[in-house]
Amino acid sequence: MSDKKLYLTFVDADVKGIISLYWDVAPETCKALWGALEKPIRWPASHAMFSGPEIMMGLPEEARNFDPKALPPENQTIQPEVGELLWFYQPKNFFKIDPSEFWEIGMFYGVGGRTFGPTGWIPCTYFGRMTEGLEAVAEQCRLIRREGVKTVEIGRLA
Repeated sequence: MSDKKLYLTFVDADVKGIISLYWDVAPETCKALWGALEKPIRWPASHAMFSGPEIMMGLPEEARNFDPKALPPENQTIQPEVGELLWFYQPKNFFKIDPSEFWEIGMFYGVGGRTFGPTGWIPCTYFGRMTEGLEAVAEQCRLIRREGVKTVEIGRLA
């Protein structure tokens, strides 16, 4: 299964990165997200506020074809490496200060990232790493911080 990869494209800039999945250390998460991305998704990516060089994308309703509460914690850390992608699920009313439900895919594009939020440290599952195109993708991520959201597409690499 290690030959199964994803891509992430900044739609308006036509900038693309290739993501190698961590099938060996996050198999259940990889399987769930692989299934969710049977059809590519587009989402407005925003910049993280607390975790440093990270962009965040949601998983739209039509791609939510698995039970996020059934996924075990896999390959978790609070200090990701550059290019790593995380999966984070926050059920409704989990945090007092934010009752929203989140189905989040995040990507760290620079050094100094950490999974820290308004309530403190949050271990997340890391399911892959961008292994091609990271430099160009990172430049688009930096632009989000200055210019605001940008549409990304994530899907299976054909």
